[in-house]
Amino acid sequence: MALANILRDAARAEALPRFRRLDASMVTTKTEAIDLVTEADVATEEVIKARLAQWMPQALFVGEESVAADPALLGRLAEADLAVVVDPIDGTANYAAGLPLFACMAAVVSGGETVAGIIYDPMGDDWIMAEKGAGAWLRRPNGEAARLQVADPLPIEQMVGTASVAYMPAETRPQILQNTAKVRLLSNFRCAGHEYRIFASGHTQFLSYNKLMPWDHLAGVLISQEAGGYAARMDGSPYQPHHIGGGLLLAANRESWEALRREVFTF
Repeated sequence: MALANILRDAARAEALPRFRRLDASMVTTKTEAIDLVTEADVATEEVIKARLAQWMPQALFVGEESVAADPALLGRLAEADLAVVVDPIDGTANYAAGLPLFACMAAVVSGGETVAGIIYDPMGDDWIMAEKGAGAWLRRPNGEAARLQVADPLPIEQMVGTASVAYMPAETRPQILQNTAKVRLLSNFRCAGHEYRIFASGHTQFLSYNKLMPWDHLAGVLISQEAGGYAARMDGSPYQPHHIGGGLLLAANRESWEALRREVFTF
């Protein structure tokens, strides 16, 4: 729980006091209008980084804002013996807009493999988390814990899921959007942390992403797998910490994954 508490402390110290109190000078654009960074993102990451330097000084720190400042840092993840990958505020666009749908995420990578993942919800003040081989859990600060389990498989026409449409290939996006009429409901919450949370908790049947930055997906994929879900890149290969492309699809089981890949996500 040490890493979980670091995320909680940082969010409570830096993110929550600024929530719905940002002015224009505290929000800037990175690569495009939908890619934002706020003063709170930077401050929260700085707290996490400083605490981790004390607790895990041997670990490579790969934070979203640290990589924005030094892109070469991302390339070191594949060779690192031990790394901690952090998204200080996942769902920054929601946070900046005053929507209470954002998360703080961290994953531990050892020998090129994700071995632990945590997603903290500052508004609900709880975590979903997993260690490889130990299941996925919802935990609260008072010590309460409940094991997570993905939903039972359903036919495509009854499936509910989320997909990040914005980063799908432009040339195939119209066809994919047409294909999504085959499912019962498609949503996007602009916050991978909460999308992974509802999937691992059994409230949706699939997730799909095309842009793969490690801070967005390492924790969520591990938690989803430990909750019984099936995850793979679009070519069927396993998702690994150094992957930043190739798309990603998660489903309740492999058969559901194959049906979604064949019928819906056809790029």
